[in-house]
Amino acid sequence: MSSEFIIKLAGEAIYTVLKASAPMLLIALIVGLLISIFQATTQIQEQTLAFVPKIVAVLLSMLIFGPWILNTLVDFTFNLLSNLYKYVS
Repeated sequence: MSSEFIIKLAGEAIYTVLKASAPMLLIALIVGLLISIFQATTQIQEQTLAFVPKIVAVLLSMLIFGPWILNTLVDFTFNLLSNLYKYVS
């Protein structure tokens, strides 16, 4: 195995992780931004107010995007294991 091959494989792994976590991170970002705007307009400065809506939004996004995330991770794992003979030399 060459160093270029290992770097390429690590890059694919990082890309897969980012791709799988992107929907949950974006939804948490949007909900957090909306809660911050609400807090700024109403002048409620409660720090824990943003946690519960973000947790609920992330859990809902996991339910919605769960099959797609699982499919993405299974595809990556299948490609990794089906090409295992290339890694051993």
